[in-house]
Amino acid sequence: MLQKCEGIVIRTTDYGESNKIVTLYTREWGKIGVMARGAKKPNSRLSSITQLFTYGYFLVQKGTGLSGLQQGEVITSLRSIGEDIFLTAYASFIVELTDKCTDEKKPNPFHFELLYQTLNLLNEGYDPDILMDIYEMKMLNVLGLYPILNQCSVCGQTDGHFSFSIREGGFICHRCLDKDPYHLKISPAAVKLLRLFYYFDLSRLGKISVKDTTKVELKRVIDAYYNEYSGLYLKSKKFLDEMDHFQNLL
Repeated sequence: MLQKCEGIVIRTTDYGESNKIVTLYTREWGKIGVMARGAKKPNSRLSSITQLFTYGYFLVQKGTGLSGLQQGEVITSLRSIGEDIFLTAYASFIVELTDKCTDEKKPNPFHFELLYQTLNLLNEGYDPDILMDIYEMKMLNVLGLYPILNQCSVCGQTDGHFSFSIREGGFICHRCLDKDPYHLKISPAAVKLLRLFYYFDLSRLGKISVKDTTKVELKRVIDAYYNEYSGLYLKSKKFLDEMDHFQNLL
């Protein structure tokens, strides 16, 4: 049966000499894999629609096994991302995180919208570090992780000076610091942004300017939390970290 869906290419794997297995994150069905026969041939009508990060409409022949991609229509190829090695690295991380965090055929229109908005804002020139931080914070619930960011994770107080406790799984106020000697000290700006990134609607994002020192704090907290609780190892994250290290040496 032929069915149409709206989706984003989040992974491609070569299959044989001329075919690709394409992983789509779709609005209607969640994550699905499709066989794109002949897609590796330069003159194939499936060549452009099966490029990584492509957002489009896909006509899929659904069956008992792997569905077959019959044709597609590109809505946007997110060209700026493809033309910039740094943006490609950030976008690769976002789609790999999506792939690792989501189960097959579990639709989530909110998550689809989040993925599209993030890649689109990246393509439009918004700060890639901030977009990555926001996406990572938003993906925590998908992973079944719920950091405590609206109060102290120990005593429940909402006022005071906050640090971040990996052990307690969220903010820890100045009164409870002795409960976790390994807490991460962070600035009020970082506290505010972590909370904002976790709760707010990405579609309301305006131009946002964050100091480099605050970015370092955000990255340290998010990385430590993911390392402790997510169980994920992403090749794209390793590459981003190496790229970041190299830039700092320049």
